[in-house]
Amino acid sequence: MVVTSVRNSPPQHSPINRVLIVGNYCHDVLIQDGSAVAETLGGAVAFIANVLNGLSVSSSLTSKVGKDFKYAVNNVPIVIPTSRTTVFEAYFDLGLVGNGHQDRVLKRVCACDPIAPVDLPEGRFDFGMAVGVGGEILPETLERMVEICDVVFVDIQALIRVFDEDDGTVKLLGLKESGFYHLLPRIGFLKASSDEALFLNVEEVRRLCCVVVTNGKEGCKLFSKDGELQIAPFEANQVDPTGAGDSFLGGFVAGLVQGLAVPDAALLGNLFGSLTVEQIGLPKFDFKFFQMIKDEVQRRKAQCICFGERRYDELKLKELVGHEQFHTSLGAAKLKSSCSDQDCQWDTPPSSKAVEQGTLPQFIGQPKRLINPVYEEPIRTVDGKQ
Repeated sequence: MVVTSVRNSPPQHSPINRVLIVGNYCHDVLIQDGSAVAETLGGAVAFIANVLNGLSVSSSLTSKVGKDFKYAVNNVPIVIPTSRTTVFEAYFDLGLVGNGHQDRVLKRVCACDPIAPVDLPEGRFDFGMAVGVGGEILPETLERMVEICDVVFVDIQALIRVFDEDDGTVKLLGLKESGFYHLLPRIGFLKASSDEALFLNVEEVRRLCCVVVTNGKEGCKLFSKDGELQIAPFEANQVDPTGAGDSFLGGFVAGLVQGLAVPDAALLGNLFGSLTVEQIGLPKFDFKFFQMIKDEVQRRKAQCICFGERRYDELKLKELVGHEQFHTSLGAAKLKSSCSDQDCQWDTPPSSKAVEQGTLPQFIGQPKRLINPVYEEPIRTVDGKQ
């Protein structure tokens, strides 16, 4: 069954369970010259929940951590007493590779328990998000998600990442080899960065589900069996690209939950992706900014109704009347926001032990070098291959 619509008919009342987010929180550590020089909260779920919570979108989160989990979060994870929190180490040097990116090697040095179908909550959800980063999403878990969620969004990194048995180096394999390919006709959207898209046949997969390819400053492109559409970016002064793709997904789903058509929802995703790269670590947004975005979304919904465009129409990847104006309005809200680069640098709380040892820098007002496992840039293995 090919998913061609977000929902067959609009609900009479907003359901209680809107979004289910599935993926583990992580500890991310930068190793440079043999020493740990930075540490932060990681995992796609952290960035996605940050956006959904700010836009007042009701969500449930299923995530596993160990007793060593270091951060206070609004969406409480499942604590596994016999396991440690997933840890990623990024080995980083100052050399540039041929594509202009700083070379690095990403390793999963510790993995918390995977998320099993039984860990998922009871009930139904409008939208599900499978956004694992460390191999915690199992095929049977994704299958359960498509059973209890009307539409499922999948980040391809949850499907195609594999880890070296000896040192945990992250590698990518083809989507057809992942063990998830048979589930594609049952999901709604598959998101991949432009680099990850090399590991799937977009022309083939777009006939099974909608494919969303993000490409940094170029925005994103939507592909379905019926067409394709480029969604414009927002200008951004990039400081730290950590979690940009995750914030994009958060904005995208939040837009759909609040009644936007798919192209407009993708535009909202681009907005939050651009805002994320302008801050350090997990982005911080103030209340006034979120309220401005909510107001713009409500105005856009009313405009679409006047134009006869409905969210629940068959998924058609075409520009909607007023789409460019919506882009301009969102851009204006971004400029008006009081959350400037200087005011809103996120000072990620380090562990007390690290503070005592004086090993972690304070990140306010200075670029953070930590490489997060959810970066949109290519991951390089120890032999230099992508």
